[in-house]
Parts: sequence; structure tokens; C-alpha cells
Amino acid sequence: MCRVVDERSGSGSVLAPGSLLVAAPGLLDPNFHRTVVYLIEHRDGGSLGVVLNRPSEVSVRDVLPTWAPLSSQPSSVFVGGPVDSETALCLAAVRTGHDPSNVNGLVRVRGPVALVDLDSDPDAISSLLRGLRVFAGYSGWDGGQLDAEVGRGDWIVVPALPDDVLTRKDSGLWGHVLRRQGMPLALLATYPADVRQN
Repeated sequence: MCRVVDERSGSGSVLAPGSLLVAAPGLLDPNFHRTVVYLIEHRDGGSLGVVLNRPSEVSVRDVLPTWAPLSSQPSSVFVGGPVDSETALCLAAVRTGHDPSNVNGLVRVRGPVALVDLDSDPDAISSLLRGLRVFAGYSGWDGGQLDAEVGRGDWIVVPALPDDVLTRKDSGLWGHVLRRQGMPLALLATYPADVRQN
């Protein structure tokens, strides 16, 4: 794990599964501009996450019809990142009182958030879930690459809430996550998307 200390706030956030990577206002890469990435895995060999705020026009019903009834609104497949867009990943939030580590078909990421094995039977786990989100593709980094990007200031690392995975605020999630951090990070939520319009 890498502890990232934000010099502006003096607080530290842990770069670990269950963290959010909030794109810094100056990160202009079109794959990640104003994105919020949920970090699923962070190891010496590399890191993997999914973008939480990029819904596609494709319905979950069109690609995974058996999982569609459990999908949170909007019931779209989200674009998880630029890597391997033909691969589907699924994150779910488990109901209070259930441990995803003890459920076949779920792999715990952090707290009540788990990866869902899309080859498992949806009916066997549906009563345990508050909702789920399907992602096409993912965001990936080689060993040390994400740490370097965070050190360069491309990402702001903050703790995730379980509801971030299921949020309906896809278009406003970037600003919402920054605002809930308090000052001074909350000020970044007002940063114009195009500084020429400031």
C-alpha cells in the first residue's frame, strides 16, 4: 500500500483496493478527464480499477440479460476504462449484515463492495445485493505506474463510499466526491472544465 499525503490538506489517503482516484483538474487525457476510478486491485505488479462515471449507450439487458434486473439505475454498461473493452467486470454492494467473502460468486474488494463472477447464478446472490454495476473494459497500470501518476499530481486519492459504485450521479460524481472532502479539496469541484471559459 502507498500512503499519499495531500500537502494542501495535510491528510493522508491510502492507495489500496476501495480507494477512489479522482482525476486532477489538469489531467486532460480524454480517457480520464474528470473521471472517478474505483480501485479494485493495487499490488507491486500493477493496479486495476474501473471508471465510475462513464455510462455507455448500451443497456445491461442487451449484453447480460440475466443480470439486468439487479443492475442499478441507469441500467447501462459503464465504460470502465480504455483497456480490453470486450471484457466485462461487475461490482456490487452487498446488503448490511452479509460478508461478501463468504458468498460463492462474489470476491470481496473492500467492505461491502465485491466483484461479481458473471458466470455465477444471479438468482443465488440476488437477495444479498443492494445493486450492481457492469463495466466494459477497465483501467490498468503497470507496477509503479499509478504511484508515479499520483506522485505527479494526476490523481487525488480519497476513500470510497459503497454507494459510489452504484451512484446515479454519474455526470456529477467528480464534483460530488471532491465537495464531500471538505476544504481545500472541495474548491477543485468549481474548477472550470475549460479554463478558457473562466
